[in-house]
Amino acid sequence: MKNILILLTAFICISSCNTSQSKSEMDQFIDGLIGKMTIEEKVGQLNLIPYEGNTPEELKDIIAAGKVGAILKSNGAAQNRIIQEMAVKESRLGIPIMFQEDVIHGYRTIAPVPLAEAASWDLKLIQQSAAIAAQEAAAAGIHLTYAPMVDICRDPRWGRILEAGGEDVFLGSKIAAARVKGFQGTDLASTSTVMACVKHFAGYGAILAGRDYNIQDFSDRELYETYLPPFQAAVDAGVGSVMCAYTSVNAIPATANKYLLHDILRNEMGFDGLLMTDWSTIPNLVKIGVAKNDTLATLMAINAGVDMDMTSEKYLELLPVLVKKGLVSEAEINNAVRKVLVAKYKVGLFSDPYAYFDIENENATLLSADNIEKTKLMAQKSMVLLKNDHQTLPLNATIKTLAVIGPFAKSKKDLMGWWACKGIENEVTSVYEGILSELSQKSKIIYAEGCIIDSFRISGTNLIPAAVKAAQMADAVVVVLGEEYWMSGEGGGTASIRLPGAQEQLLEALSKTGKPIVTVLINGRPYILDKVVENSQAVLEAWMPGTTGGNAVAEILFGKFNPGGKLPVTFPIHEGQIPIYYNYRQTSHPFYTGPDRYTNSYRDIQHEPLFPFGFGLSYTTYEYGKINLSNSKLAENDSIMVSIEVKNTGQLAGTEIVQLYLRDNVCSVTRPVKELKGFELLDLLPGQSKTASFTIKADMLKFIGADLKPSIEKGDFTLYIGASSANVQELSFSLE
Repeated sequence: MKNILILLTAFICISSCNTSQSKSEMDQFIDGLIGKMTIEEKVGQLNLIPYEGNTPEELKDIIAAGKVGAILKSNGAAQNRIIQEMAVKESRLGIPIMFQEDVIHGYRTIAPVPLAEAASWDLKLIQQSAAIAAQEAAAAGIHLTYAPMVDICRDPRWGRILEAGGEDVFLGSKIAAARVKGFQGTDLASTSTVMACVKHFAGYGAILAGRDYNIQDFSDRELYETYLPPFQAAVDAGVGSVMCAYTSVNAIPATANKYLLHDILRNEMGFDGLLMTDWSTIPNLVKIGVAKNDTLATLMAINAGVDMDMTSEKYLELLPVLVKKGLVSEAEINNAVRKVLVAKYKVGLFSDPYAYFDIENENATLLSADNIEKTKLMAQKSMVLLKNDHQTLPLNATIKTLAVIGPFAKSKKDLMGWWACKGIENEVTSVYEGILSELSQKSKIIYAEGCIIDSFRISGTNLIPAAVKAAQMADAVVVVLGEEYWMSGEGGGTASIRLPGAQEQLLEALSKTGKPIVTVLINGRPYILDKVVENSQAVLEAWMPGTTGGNAVAEILFGKFNPGGKLPVTFPIHEGQIPIYYNYRQTSHPFYTGPDRYTNSYRDIQHEPLFPFGFGLSYTTYEYGKINLSNSKLAENDSIMVSIEVKNTGQLAGTEIVQLYLRDNVCSVTRPVKELKGFELLDLLPGQSKTASFTIKADMLKFIGADLKPSIEKGDFTLYIGASSANVQELSFSLE
């Protein structure tokens, strides 16, 4: 009891001070706390356990013994306060628990899946979306979220592409920083922010054959060029924690990879925060075959620099034994404990361990009207218009008869996607409901399911005739196709990326009616859409748009919102093209299909994707002027300006995403044919012109040299500006 009073006195002292106390004061406090701890209490702080009980009381004994540092999957201000009181009042030192959760794209108000948000290219909105998620999570007693996932991914078969920012390093890095800033805000101790945990370090997106947890091999060059930059952006944005990948680098699993975690992450990248495993990745070292038993696996993880063990409790069980045997020094344990305590200090737990447990604030924050409205805008900005022949869209709200068809027309849960956290199905607006709310009262709506989604089997073809009949009775048809929420996300690898079930069959039958077909897609990954495009007059990629998805779709369909999203990932035309991305390395042979056999192409299909990176249409049209370059010669310590005028030549206001790409024409290592290096969102009224401007500095021309160090070489470069990676103008300049 005496020690509890001492610690509580420290709490009161700290809470009376400004939250921006100096690091030395924080260090003094933590040094004093570590000095009071037994080795068992120290390893207890490194133990992250899942909340799996029916009541908090089931955790009382282990918490009172000081054997828990953090808990995941325990939610709600009331419940987490009960658990926190156990830690503060029942354990010897009263160290507060840190509550953690998978708040990936919303807490209760579910936002579009991260890949969808990336399609907005709107960094301010993406940051705002993360801030809303943080606000709701914090109100429900959460201190840390396992997000953002910043793995670059170029294989749509991998289900976790849903969580990624797409295929591009530049865009992915910008999004990584935006999401970290959104979650963490400007004050981690604020009860409206949470600490971000960037994942999965590193190279997890290089997944082999699209199968989750599958270990792929890639070069150090690819690590530095492709997989590390988004993590560096997150570190530079101040991310508080990092999670290890399930996979390996140079054949050494990330959890046991000292070169990756210490030499690169700590020393080269400058990360000094909390480093944790993914779920049970310490015992996974035994399953992988790099450790003979859990003791050796634990030794490998602590030696690699992993601070916190998620769920396996191997640190708790085995580290005291390893210290006693002299195989692990207590100094190593102290260093890991310090990282945990610093994280707790930064989120304010030593100032007020109960600050995040305000039930009234929780009730007022979750699913608030403001959060709903902002999340709907995020959903609308995320949607990509892929086709719109003959201005089929927008539809007229006074249409006489509209048929709404498809297995996802009335779906709610699937709109939330994987990792929907505490989203509630009944709080989601379906596409059918959204359309119904926008239609004139005089309009008639006809619904038909069309087919059934029964896993990946062909099912419900007997429903197609009724759907055709409904289409025949209508003036236009909205068909809502896609995938169920579980088909993408973790563990959601698929060999085929064609729409599951009889959906293509349904659409083909509907197209034969001759009625205008508008297809809305609900999905978390790129699909092969050649048949969809062929049998539709208009196609809207709505992704998995979240709680407000149905309203967001409907407002776009009826012209209340003009879509302007652009694809953050390439959509292939055939599975055989995978992996496919826009910035492949330049080769010696041409990349086209022609009479010459010796080309870098297929004999049986086109080499181009169905939709390239950066592609997206609008209800209006844009005209690009000529590129203006302030100087064709760039000095190493100077800059040049490049600009282009864009005019809205249509009848509606819209937003155009102007994209800048660069290419190093001659380089000592093979380089991509082009790389995104900038983008600007222009809001344009009908007839209005604006100029997109970019500053080019030598720093933008850096690359990873032959020695794997950042390098710049003088010479000729090509810049490209346009509406997508495949629709650009070009101009040359030189670095002198």
